[in-house]
Amino acid sequence: MADVLSQDEIDALLAGITSGEIDAKELKEVDERPVKDYDFKRPAKFSKEHLRTLEIIFEHFGRLLSTNLPVYLRKSVQVTVVNSEALTFSEFTNSLPNPVILGIINFLPMNGNIMMELASNVGFAIIDRMLGGAGEPLEKIRDFSDIELSILEKIIVICVRLMREPWRNVVELSPVLERVETNPQFAMIIAPTEMISIVTLNMKIGEVEGLMNVCLPFFTLENIMDKLNTKYWFSTMQNGNDEDYRDHIEDMINHVPMPIKAVLGKSIISVSDFVNLQPGDIIRLDSKVAEELNVYVGNIKKFTALPGAIKNEYAVRITSVIREEE
Repeated sequence: MADVLSQDEIDALLAGITSGEIDAKELKEVDERPVKDYDFKRPAKFSKEHLRTLEIIFEHFGRLLSTNLPVYLRKSVQVTVVNSEALTFSEFTNSLPNPVILGIINFLPMNGNIMMELASNVGFAIIDRMLGGAGEPLEKIRDFSDIELSILEKIIVICVRLMREPWRNVVELSPVLERVETNPQFAMIIAPTEMISIVTLNMKIGEVEGLMNVCLPFFTLENIMDKLNTKYWFSTMQNGNDEDYRDHIEDMINHVPMPIKAVLGKSIISVSDFVNLQPGDIIRLDSKVAEELNVYVGNIKKFTALPGAIKNEYAVRITSVIREEE
């Protein structure tokens, strides 16, 4: 608030202007503040702080996708956050192609739904990979069949489950996939004029690259908007003990089953001999009885061993360990 002049100060100011000691033009020069336009049709409900916090949350979500999806797709997956922005729901839906992959997610226990949009080329690459292909997209985009949508739904359910952990510092979620739509007209989860935030992620599956957009309506996040700031985020992060975390990881790894096989030897026979094999027939191998066997972990040769038996079971005794440098 500006200072109020006393009567003496006003008289002195007028006297200075009359005598010419004070230039009236200098008094007219005031510090003009820039005026910002405010669009009442698009109220600024999401601040930069809100959008930045959402980016942090979905950066964590992207890391989880990068480590979990390769288990199902058997191919490298890289997911990174591209940007976040606020716009109206109609602007988002009008920019969607047809067909499109839209997962409608009930964001329990929050009010309302959110939406996950997946690029069609990435969707077809996932379908091709899940059906045993190389993971290549279609040259020409077409509508999805019911079987293809069923396959995509299983992958989207996995993505939805992975949302719980990134949001844990803000709210405990139990999101549920309600349905998958391919036509934007059937995915009107809120009014067209409602404000939403869009977090865009870049998904790369092998050589196929596309975008994943997550639509978060203000109506759904309204109850937790005060928690969507970096100060609250970092204050609620739990600083776990590194040693306990390492022990936890080691314990998980210790329970992972490992396929191990000991190869007695190899042989080449004709197809007719193979077809006519009978119990009691002998196949000559390329190894000797006293020769050490190769023991494989998966498809990697890790040990040499001698054959034997223990308690009426076949067994091998490890004689040496094969290091990576060998």
